[in-house]
Amino acid sequence: MLASAAAAENTADDIASAEKMGLNAMGSDKLASLLDTSAIREIRPKARKTQKIDYSRKWLSKQPKASLTEQASCLAEALYFEARGESVVGQFAVAEVIMNRVDSPSFPNSICGVIHQGTGRKYACQFTYTCDGHPEHIGEPAAYAQVSKVASLMARGADRPLTDGATYYHTHNVSPSWARKFARTTTIGVHHFYRRHTRLSQN
Repeated sequence: MLASAAAAENTADDIASAEKMGLNAMGSDKLASLLDTSAIREIRPKARKTQKIDYSRKWLSKQPKASLTEQASCLAEALYFEARGESVVGQFAVAEVIMNRVDSPSFPNSICGVIHQGTGRKYACQFTYTCDGHPEHIGEPAAYAQVSKVASLMARGADRPLTDGATYYHTHNVSPSWARKFARTTTIGVHHFYRRHTRLSQN
């Protein structure tokens, strides 16, 4: 019993000595930064207050001119070529699909990555306008200004209540084979929206 207690005490002393050496090697500045609780508060994500959206052209027209980040610019371009003829709610719905893909482990984890997935292989991309062989020319500035506002709001984290988690869509005038495999979540304007069927785990 005494031998065991002595051995345990020696082990504790060894651990304490190793910890002391490690702290000394770290340096006082580094140690202070690790103990600075204000730094911890800075990196903690702040609660986001999302803006209430009225899916109308009138409401959107009153929003300030969009100031686009690189990622929001990719989204604005996609909305211009994929949905500029849609209603405002239809444009937000298409934007939801793109943002849902960003959040899905099945797709790239950035807006630009999602939109340009497969680009370079003709008709093998996810968004046809990026691989149809035609240049991406924006010839309708007013339409682009509108979808830019949609893109800016969505890229900043607007809520996505329209499509029930959809990660796919297609227009009414096509019938892709994949549509039969997925659950249709809604139809908005000229687009049907889908998501993968949810699989329940079995014990």
